[in-house]
Amino acid sequence: MPVCFYIICDIMEQYIRRNQKLLRYGITTGTCAAAAAKAAAAKLLLGIFQDEITVNTPKGISVSIPVRMVMETDCSAEYMVIKDSGDDPDVTNQAEIHVCVKKLSKPEQRLGEEKSITGDTVFSDKRYPGLFLDGGVGVGRVTKAGLEQRIGQAAINTVPRSMIFDAVGEVCNLAEYGGELLITVSVPKGEELAERTFNPRLGICGGISILGTSGILEPMSERAIVDTIETEIRQLHVQGVKNLLVTPGNYGQSYAADYLHLDMEKSIKCSNYIGDTLDLAVSYGMERFLLVGNIGKLVKLAAGIMNTHSKTADARSEIFAVHTVLCGGSRKMAETLMDCINTEEMLRHLEEWSLRVLVIQSICRKIEEHIGHRIGSEMKAGVILFSESLGYLGETRDAGWILREFIK
Repeated sequence: MPVCFYIICDIMEQYIRRNQKLLRYGITTGTCAAAAAKAAAAKLLLGIFQDEITVNTPKGISVSIPVRMVMETDCSAEYMVIKDSGDDPDVTNQAEIHVCVKKLSKPEQRLGEEKSITGDTVFSDKRYPGLFLDGGVGVGRVTKAGLEQRIGQAAINTVPRSMIFDAVGEVCNLAEYGGELLITVSVPKGEELAERTFNPRLGICGGISILGTSGILEPMSERAIVDTIETEIRQLHVQGVKNLLVTPGNYGQSYAADYLHLDMEKSIKCSNYIGDTLDLAVSYGMERFLLVGNIGKLVKLAAGIMNTHSKTADARSEIFAVHTVLCGGSRKMAETLMDCINTEEMLRHLEEWSLRVLVIQSICRKIEEHIGHRIGSEMKAGVILFSESLGYLGETRDAGWILREFIK
């Protein structure tokens, strides 16, 4: 068995340098739940009151986390952790993550309020046969196929589940406890917080998810967004969907629905992660891919820029200037475009010079070339460009016939 060496530290004082700034690490909701569960189990089984708990994380860092007791009875104990997201802009920052650990030593109790543990909505772990895990108030329930959990189960992901079972199992071993325990994770304001997450789109109702793959929350993490995109594509794949309609955000969705009259029910948002979304679409066997978006973002694809966030690259002026010259424009025109502050201003100049249609066609051909290079022959892809002031601008070669797959 491989040996994991843990480094004990105060994660709240650990930093990473990003974009010339020092940003503080945080902890995931999964780590919070594991800490609260361990503290509650220790109080219930060992009678030990604690205000700080050490939890081992999959990242190989053992973190010390403040905990607070909420309540105790003869057969249960509940602790909470206030989530610290560090400098990550996470909606669950400062949320209360509660865990109640309750004894189920008598089989007849299963006929009462805990009868659901005999079904398949409560989690168990073959390593700890006496432990059961469920979500309470503020933890979402899965209503669609394609997630890590079955329909009806709480939205507690695989790694957090393992951490929670390990934390409580460790206390059970110390206490030499052989009975059964029900572990319930709840988030008092979870349903309200979930409205600001992707959960409603993923079919997770009633609260937030308990997440975390490393146990440590890295500031400004992009991985979480890409993971969410993958989850949405996987769900569509499970439903047998082969045609993927993608928009970067709300502008694209509104245009696709209101002006192109497309069926948005099974569309997804890719934010700035167009390259990752293309890769995922191919890996899940999608056959057709239609991307609809504002030219201010999608024009970057003409330079092979597949992450369109401005911090990654902003070559909009350069792209317009080069294609203007390629379409017969002058150096003076290129210089004018290079001085523009946004694409709407560039389009106004192109309209004045009667070059807009030619330049957009040239840009679309280059977008098609770069996307084709990214996806190979595994999938057909099309891109439709629009602007706020002019509406429809242009499209790549295959966009028209792919578009028909999504018309209401």
